[in-house]
Amino acid sequence: MSIISKRIAKVVKCGAAFGLAVGLGAAYAQGGYDGGPYNIGKLATEADIARVNIDVMPDGRGLPPGSGDYATGKQVYAAKCAACHGDRLQGGKGTGGAALIGGRGSLASGKPKKTVESYWPYASTLFDYVRRAMPFNAPGSLSSDEIYAVSAYILGEGKIIGKDEVMNAASLARVKMPNRHGFVSDPRPDVFNYD
Repeated sequence: MSIISKRIAKVVKCGAAFGLAVGLGAAYAQGGYDGGPYNIGKLATEADIARVNIDVMPDGRGLPPGSGDYATGKQVYAAKCAACHGDRLQGGKGTGGAALIGGRGSLASGKPKKTVESYWPYASTLFDYVRRAMPFNAPGSLSSDEIYAVSAYILGEGKIIGKDEVMNAASLARVKMPNRHGFVSDPRPDVFNYD
């Protein structure tokens, strides 16, 4: 096959993919997404949307009811997190699980270590990320109480909070993260400043 023939074949394949995308878009626009001509997908329900809620704010707005403590979090972590993130939150070589603690003060060095302890500016981000993305093999499977507990465990191990503190919507929002002021504020007037 000549170079020109290969390029034409590639254009035809791209055109077919584009045509399929346009067809699916048209099916969606005509209300055919749910059981339409291609019989794929379904409309998102209120419960589906609630599971991927992205409204957790640094000041705690959007955090759900519930609570958890260090001791419970240690158990949940051992059962559902340690396989990837290590038994001491050090990260898992070979699994891709990031270290969760350590590295405080390393960000300006030649070898920064970005962890919950050293990098994240708000504790509410920890809750929100765990809720939507963890555990890796079953994201969204942890209850709010389990996530508050794991948050208490990680924050306690990072010496950000005391190991006797209970995390809930109010207390998690009050946590002062070590790198809280390590980011540049967004100067746009329509963006709320949380500092």
